[in-house]
Amino acid sequence: MLSRPIVGMGAVASTGSGVDELFEGLCEGRTGRAELRGFDRTRFRAQYAYEVDDRPAPGRDVPARATKLLIEAIGQAAEDAGLGEDLGGVPVLIGTGLREMRSAELWWRDGTPFADSGLHFGTALRERFGADNTHTFSNACSASLYALALGWDLLEQEEVDTVVVAGVDVLTESMYGLLERVHPTPPDRVRPFDRNRTGVLMGDGAGAVVLRREDGGRPAHGRLRGVAVNCDAYHVTAPSPEGIAEAMRAAYRIAGVKPADVDLVMAHGTGTLLNDEAEATALAEVFGADAGRPLVTAVKSMTGHTSGASGLLNLIIGLRALNEGRVPPTVGLEDPVDEAAKFRFVTGEAATEQMRVAQLNAFGFGGINAVAIVEAGR
Repeated sequence: MLSRPIVGMGAVASTGSGVDELFEGLCEGRTGRAELRGFDRTRFRAQYAYEVDDRPAPGRDVPARATKLLIEAIGQAAEDAGLGEDLGGVPVLIGTGLREMRSAELWWRDGTPFADSGLHFGTALRERFGADNTHTFSNACSASLYALALGWDLLEQEEVDTVVVAGVDVLTESMYGLLERVHPTPPDRVRPFDRNRTGVLMGDGAGAVVLRREDGGRPAHGRLRGVAVNCDAYHVTAPSPEGIAEAMRAAYRIAGVKPADVDLVMAHGTGTLLNDEAEATALAEVFGADAGRPLVTAVKSMTGHTSGASGLLNLIIGLRALNEGRVPPTVGLEDPVDEAAKFRFVTGEAATEQMRVAQLNAFGFGGINAVAIVEAGR
């Protein structure tokens, strides 16, 4: 089956900057959870988040943080791929949930200076990398894998040889407040698939990969076998197990694999009261008798929910796991919900196992589902 080499990767999250630092920290079970830094904590019931610690002082927020993290991740990926500093002529596709919403909040409430040209990422990417072909897609929490699917399509059209795909999101006060108030008990940490979880907490993050039509002799981190996307429109916030399952099956058809071929599942695993059961139900339906075969982990337990960046961060960590034979644990998973009890979740310490194929899940509000399949580079 057709596949595309991934020749560059970059990432930044609350647990580290750079793929090496991020992966090692996750394998050690290091969490980015800390007391809320960017907002006035007295205004919220929830008191914790998974933020990149780059503000000048606690409670003193600054604009353009999403852009800053995005530039950092793309710079890492471009350097890793040998593209240098000039991305002129290279399509750059960015998936995000909220773009620079936090900057707009600061401008509206506090009068913090912020030009409207900074509300999209194209201006900064052109200034930093000479990028003259940028596109931003706001597809909720599956946005970066949607962007990956569109990057695949661009290569299929044979008009370009190289595509940069990225995802980014940072905490916004409005979204943080919305999410903490929909839960009966304010969440204090992310505990995916655990019976005693109380909900989701957001995290800052950005990820980027360089995807090529052919590797051109350059070593690849792995190969993208396929990406499937759908929108089941089942409900504004409640996920549909059937819609998720269909996205998985479509990804297998595109990639030319069967559930029995999958060695690792990087779960969406948000720790919300609805998502985890829906995702586990869909996985059980699709994997059937092979449900106990792949290792499963959910790194949002350490990074928080990085929204539009989360799918691509899953891909980057999943590829590194395949190549090193190590899988980060799901921190805080002690008593799995019934729907998840049949799976081989990695808990406690990182697991060591030889693996070749990984499945990456990302699901968003409104039933926007995306699933990618990658294989190891070795």
